[in-house]
Amino acid sequence: MVVKRHIVHQSSRPAKKLDPGSDPSNIMGDSWTPTPGTAFKLLMSARLCAALWSVVSDCDETFNYWEPAHFLCYGRGFQTWEYSPAYAIRSYAYILLHVIPMKICALLLGDNTILVFYMTRCLLAVACAVSEMLFYRGVCRAFGSNIGRLTLILLLFSAGMFAASAAFLPSSFSMYLTMVAYGAWLTGDAHVAVMAIAASAILGWPFAAALGIPIAYDLLVQQKKVMFFLKWCTISVIVFLVPMVLIDMHFYGKLVIAPLNIVLYNVISGHGPELYGVEPLSFYLINGFLNFNFAYILALGSLPFLLFCSWFLKKSPKSNVWLSLAPMYIWIVIFFTRPHKEERFLFPIYPFFALAAAMVLDITQRVLHSLMPEQTKRGHYTDSTSWLAAVFSFVFATLSFSRIIAVYQGYHSPLDIYVELHRVASDSKIHTLPPGKSVNVCVGKEWYRYPSSFFLPGPNWHLQFIESEFKGLLPKPYESGADATRIIPSDMNDENREEPSRYIDISRCHYLIDRDTENWTQLEPQYSSSSNWTVVKQAPFLDVTRSHRLFRAFYIPFFSNYHCTYTAYNLLKTTRTKRSIKQLKKS
Repeated sequence: MVVKRHIVHQSSRPAKKLDPGSDPSNIMGDSWTPTPGTAFKLLMSARLCAALWSVVSDCDETFNYWEPAHFLCYGRGFQTWEYSPAYAIRSYAYILLHVIPMKICALLLGDNTILVFYMTRCLLAVACAVSEMLFYRGVCRAFGSNIGRLTLILLLFSAGMFAASAAFLPSSFSMYLTMVAYGAWLTGDAHVAVMAIAASAILGWPFAAALGIPIAYDLLVQQKKVMFFLKWCTISVIVFLVPMVLIDMHFYGKLVIAPLNIVLYNVISGHGPELYGVEPLSFYLINGFLNFNFAYILALGSLPFLLFCSWFLKKSPKSNVWLSLAPMYIWIVIFFTRPHKEERFLFPIYPFFALAAAMVLDITQRVLHSLMPEQTKRGHYTDSTSWLAAVFSFVFATLSFSRIIAVYQGYHSPLDIYVELHRVASDSKIHTLPPGKSVNVCVGKEWYRYPSSFFLPGPNWHLQFIESEFKGLLPKPYESGADATRIIPSDMNDENREEPSRYIDISRCHYLIDRDTENWTQLEPQYSSSSNWTVVKQAPFLDVTRSHRLFRAFYIPFFSNYHCTYTAYNLLKTTRTKRSIKQLKKS
């Protein structure tokens, strides 16, 4: 007991910096809580697993981040309209934060670009684990050990955190820095909180500035530290915005303030993100449950539930309880009401789902404890109600693992197929083209599952698009040369309008990556059944249309295999010879 209290007191800050939402005896005190170091080790183990096994679920991650990074590293990659100097709504500063460690990895690992890809993901995973540890430490100090433990468990096992933690996306970057900001704010380090929010909004995602509103309210209204706030905002602008503008001026060849451009495009342009699809409110309700299952339900209802329980217990929660829940509700009001919805848009508030659910569980334990007979109320309130936390944690972890396995089994095959290209390139029995000859790897309807150019075997291998039923705007390769990022690419638009110049004739394809489907069309035939192609590798891919909604969403042994249908994800090699291609063209 002495050792435990010694560790706790070493890690605690002065009492005046704490504003606990529960009684002081529960602040890292009566029951054992993992130290920040132990929490980091647990989190890092989980995040490294995510870096190695999670799928690339968003084509924006590939074409807006991995591809520009590959271009800056190796001089080859795809460019989207967002990086055209005519629009310039993305910043190269964010890309450079990742390119620098990529180049170091490339020096150490040689020409194996797949290893560079996964090492970069591992570095992102470590950054996420550090951020979660700081957030956890702040939660423990402000709200007590029970809420801290529960938050850690929900973060550790969440399927949503598994997907978001190692993603090369500004929304994940903003999630990291938001956790740093609130971890610092809860421990009294307000200057770190202000700078973390500023870095998140400037370098990552400008809309993430909304998550700093509760911290700004606390500093400006409750603590009346106006000059302090302005001072650190000014420092943040100098430290983050000025270098970013200089970097983008170098790459774009003109003055560019990318955060401003992206806000203007999304908010006041006549053709914003709705061009890329709209979804009903149910999209976020379902998606949130898939990623946080029952913790998501607790989180959404946390505010009214905490109000009711506080009234029942005749205790008024401190202001930092409401301010810690506010970012989640602010974000929900902003993004749940937008027509264009994507899973990654919720990444920045994933940690608050865990915190809000932990608060609900904690106050439920307090209510149950208060309702127990006097003879059973001995000891700390968690002693008599620990079963509730244990049962909920077990159910949450089980459903989370089930979701992670379901996603891996259903959607990991594109990564496996693109890795196979490296084996094919080194097998002279399969790859019969002369060394150094240009090789075209083609995609049609499966273009958006391309993981990135890091998976191509060499500089003479090129991804090419063939026409399919998709009629939106596809990316195009960067121009060559030192000023490639300054050149306004031809055939680009910001209206998601199809550009036929992206397509090549299928007769020029050496390899084709395609998925078998039942509903084939003239533009999307069953290529694997054609005599013009031979199957090199197949991997199972979930057929959503012919699989049960529950059993495809969560893996349930035996039942999922019975109720889910898989199709073949194919790596195909052309059987056409030069002679047959000439004959085909003549006909």
